[in-house]
Amino acid sequence: MAPSSALIGKIKVQLKLSISRLRMVQQKDEAIAKQQRRAMAQLLERSKQGKSESARIRVENIIRSDLTTELHEILELYCELLLARAGLLESPVCDPGLEEAVKSIIFAAPRTEIKELQAARNLLVEKYGKDFAMEAMDNKDGTQVAERVARRLRVEPPGEELVGGYLREIARTYGVQWPPEDFVETPEFEEGDDNDDDPSTGEKERVKKSEVPLTTEELAKATPPRDLGPKSPVHIAPPSPRTDNVSPRVRLSRPPELKPGSRMADANAKAKKGKEDSGGGGGTGGGGVGNAKEGKEKKDVVGGKKAVVPGKVPDVDELARRFAELKK
Repeated sequence: MAPSSALIGKIKVQLKLSISRLRMVQQKDEAIAKQQRRAMAQLLERSKQGKSESARIRVENIIRSDLTTELHEILELYCELLLARAGLLESPVCDPGLEEAVKSIIFAAPRTEIKELQAARNLLVEKYGKDFAMEAMDNKDGTQVAERVARRLRVEPPGEELVGGYLREIARTYGVQWPPEDFVETPEFEEGDDNDDDPSTGEKERVKKSEVPLTTEELAKATPPRDLGPKSPVHIAPPSPRTDNVSPRVRLSRPPELKPGSRMADANAKAKKGKEDSGGGGGTGGGGVGNAKEGKEKKDVVGGKKAVVPGKVPDVDELARRFAELKK
C-alpha cells in the first residue's frame, strides 16, 4: 500500500528541522574546537618541560569532536538529498537513489544528540518497515551504510600518525615549535662574558655590514616584498583540515595559453603585409607623393564636376550646384 501524503509531509518537515538543527550544532562545535586548539597550543608550549604525553592524550578529544562535526555535515547533506528527491518518497519501496541516504540516517540518528533527526528516522522506519530498518542497523558486510558514516561512528582510539599530524598542525597554526626534540635552547653565557659595551667580533662585523649602503646594482637585484603594492581582491581560502587530510594545501593550476583564432591570425597577416607594402612604396621619394595627390584630385573631379564622396560634408558651392540642378 502506498504511503499517505500526510506521512510524506511529516518527513519533509522533520528533514527541514534536522538541517537547521545540524547547522546550529556545527557552528557551536566549531567555536568550541577553536578554544580547544588554542588551549592545546598553550599546552604544547609548556610541553617542552615534559608534558608531551598529556598533549597526546588531550588531542584525542579534539579528534573525536572533529569526527562528530564531519558526521553532522554528512547527515546534513543526506537530509538535503532526501528533500531534493522528495518525489521518490511516494514509492512504497525505497528507491536505489535514496537507499544510501535513508539507511545512513537510520543507522546514525540514534548515535547522535539531534532530536529532530531521530524523529525523521522514526518516520522513515514507519514508512519502509522494520525489516528495512534492521538491515540498516545490522549493516552486514558494511554495504548497507555509507563507509564514511560508519567510519566516523567507530569507537576506537586514533592512530599515532593522526595524533602527531594534529599536534604538528596546531603547533604550526599558533607558531609553536613542535616536536620538542627540535627545540634548541639558547646557550647560557658565563658571568665574565656579560659585557654589553664590548660586543663579540661577529656582532661587530654584522653591524658594519648593516651600515654599508647598498649599490644601485644590488638594489636592482633585490627581490621586493610580496605584500608591496595593491592586493588582489580575489582571495582563496585554504580548505579546512579534516581527519582524512590534516594538512590540506591549495594548488592552483597554470592559466591556459591564449592563442589567436583564425580570424585574428588572418587580420594580423593582412596588417603586416600592408605595412610591408607601404614601407616599400615610401622609398620612391617626393615624386611618388605628388603623383598620388594628382591622382586623388582627378578622382574627385569627374566630367568637369566634383564627384560626391560618401560620408564627406559638402561645402557651400557644392550645395548651390545641387539646388540649381534640382530647379532644372
